[in-house]
Amino acid sequence: MHALLVYPEFPDTFWSFRHALKFAGLRATAPPLGLLTIAPLLPETWELRLIDMNVQPLEATDIAWADIALISAMTVQQASVREVFDRCRSADVPVVAGGPLFTTEPQDFTEADHLVLNEAELTLPPFLADFGRACAVPVYRTDAYPDLRMTPPPMWELLDLDAYASMSIQFSRGCPFHCDFCNITALLGRRPRTKTAGQILAELDALYALGWRREVFFVDDNFIGNRIVLKRELLPALIEWRRGKSGLPFNTEVSIDLADDSELIALMVEAGFDKVFIGIETPDEAGLKECRKGQNLRRDLLADVRKLQSAGLRVQAGFIVGFDSDTPSIFERQIRFIQESGIVTAMVGLLQAPPGTELYARLKEEGRLLGEMMGNNVDLMTNILPKMGLERLQEGYRSIMGHIYAPRYYYARVKTFLRRYQLPKTRAPLEWMHIRALLRSIYELGLKSKGRRYYWDLLIWTLLRKPALLPMAVTLAIYGHHFETITRSHIL
Repeated sequence: MHALLVYPEFPDTFWSFRHALKFAGLRATAPPLGLLTIAPLLPETWELRLIDMNVQPLEATDIAWADIALISAMTVQQASVREVFDRCRSADVPVVAGGPLFTTEPQDFTEADHLVLNEAELTLPPFLADFGRACAVPVYRTDAYPDLRMTPPPMWELLDLDAYASMSIQFSRGCPFHCDFCNITALLGRRPRTKTAGQILAELDALYALGWRREVFFVDDNFIGNRIVLKRELLPALIEWRRGKSGLPFNTEVSIDLADDSELIALMVEAGFDKVFIGIETPDEAGLKECRKGQNLRRDLLADVRKLQSAGLRVQAGFIVGFDSDTPSIFERQIRFIQESGIVTAMVGLLQAPPGTELYARLKEEGRLLGEMMGNNVDLMTNILPKMGLERLQEGYRSIMGHIYAPRYYYARVKTFLRRYQLPKTRAPLEWMHIRALLRSIYELGLKSKGRRYYWDLLIWTLLRKPALLPMAVTLAIYGHHFETITRSHIL
């Protein structure tokens, strides 16, 4: 049996980093962890081929080779999903689909031969058993949550590691919070389930043995959801594992209340974490109350961000506009917060209502749903009817993006960040791709760009003030090129 594992293409969005990756000769930010995780669950007699369409095209010869195609995807990939479905069906290759997109909206993908929904550790084995007996049914799903101690390590050998900027591993699933716009708890539950420290070390050992020294992204939706296990087991194990090893800086997602736990911050930094993504959403207390973001309430968000940055954690953050409580002043307030915080990578989006969330249910009852959620904010569309009116919301969103990613303000924000950032002990070793990225940045950003004076100002400032952070300054300049390109081509 020839099994083709397909990861559809992402559109050109802020998170694709497509315009930044080309500076280093890379093709994708991270691999399809879901497909790599289910691969070991497939029969040993099956021959596997993985096609990540963000790295290489899906050729007609790949489809002709396949006896079955397995597809995993998120909402933002749905246009590419439809293309893959059409091509496989034209070649009479049965399609099995799973992952977040299909689990939340199974009714929209009846063209799939089989939907294996929820978490594959529980739903894939019965499908495989039935498929082997030629009696597989269209849909497999469950309300139960698997024990992650039974999850196999990803099958890294299916990848071309040189194509990626980072590798992904997962320690936990689920989140203890219940933000009304987020579908994580609907998909994975509110009680974080974890792998053992031994499992994580085995996955890291396998990557290290393959020569991987770049970033490792812990894809947990809230890495600090189970602090007891983190402090007692995983972080001490990671600290010990790292001794005598080079590279592999860690990145993950956390909630802002990490700033309340100095011990946990210190352990994460010592373990090798140098970057965290946080859902800040809004500096407006009314908006936070509205979306049930209680963990962000009654705190000095700017002080929290600065504390994390000073400890050696580069804060990336998500922001949202379009809450019912938002007034026209929210756009300037978001700009001011982002600039003052020194959050360089600020992902701002229009409020969306994913299926399965409390927000979706409420707005459906109010008759304020406009259609499907596309998952990519660069088209300036949302699937809700905002109280301030869609045109006013879009206008305000443009004003935010046009400001924060204009070179003058972007480079000023990079300086604000670098002033307070402490260089982490764990860094990826210098590779040829870093030299290539520097040389290309000099040409593209230092010579051709209209904002070249800001580029040179940043590099000279960094050399004089914090020379050890020059590689990071160059990296952030390249990120700025990507963000500005997306903003100008899709939003303004």
